Amino acid sequence: MIRVDDEPSLVAAFNRLRSLLKAPDIRGERSDLHDTVIVEGFIEGREFAVEGLMTAGRLRTLAIFDKPDTMDGPFFEETIYVTPSSEPSWVESAIIRAITAAIDALGLRHGPIHAECRVNAEGVFVLEVAARPIGGLCARVLRFEDALDERAAVSFEELLLRHAIGQNVSDYQRERCASAVMMIPIPRRGVLRNIMGLDRARAVPDVEDVRITAKPDQVLIPLPEGASYLGFIFARAPEPAAAVAAVRSAHERLVFDIEPELRVLQSVHG
Repeated sequence: MIRVDDEPSLVAAFNRLRSLLKAPDIRGERSDLHDTVIVEGFIEGREFAVEGLMTAGRLRTLAIFDKPDTMDGPFFEETIYVTPSSEPSWVESAIIRAITAAIDALGLRHGPIHAECRVNAEGVFVLEVAARPIGGLCARVLRFEDALDERAAVSFEELLLRHAIGQNVSDYQRERCASAVMMIPIPRRGVLRNIMGLDRARAVPDVEDVRITAKPDQVLIPLPEGASYLGFIFARAPEPAAAVAAVRSAHERLVFDIEPELRVLQSVHG
């Protein structure tokens, strides 16, 4: 997604998208969808994500994530998810009602749900409802405890598998502490040579882990042409603000050695 605010920026964004959709890896998918550009109105407001579980048409909300970083463009890169939400209960209830209405409209009845929405003075605006859980390593931000035995904690993936084979998972509740994940953004285009400061980042209080998924010598491409992160930072703390502070502090301790691309690589990658 690219935000545009006037006619010149719309033309520039359209040309940029046209070049992106002509890239060899995109054209290799042979999808007619890549010949289409969607123009949407921009919705101001705070953004949230919701993880839910449908059972026979009924939604159980597993977590509402705040996205504390402002997402006003130009490319809407996600960085931090933190749960539980710090919003008042009436905002959370409005979010759940809007997401439930969207689920019902789509006819989804069983399995995991991942939804995104924005909230402003006019109400809740649903951006996405997908029949899937939160993606990739981000699922590690969620952990569930048996209400009868707090030691019997399970991962989000295990909870979903238990549900999928018909087990009753209603006794499992999200852990009591707050948890946050930072999707480490790509600071600039270039070739990744090294990431320093990992031990210092992992030593930050409340940080559980720093996972780097980018590989040495990988060509890093920021949004909108790129579609990946450098890795993930996970934290758990008594309160959401502390978990957010922990992942930010860990990120500040990381140093990225990124070299400019050779000209031949620049031509290949557009």
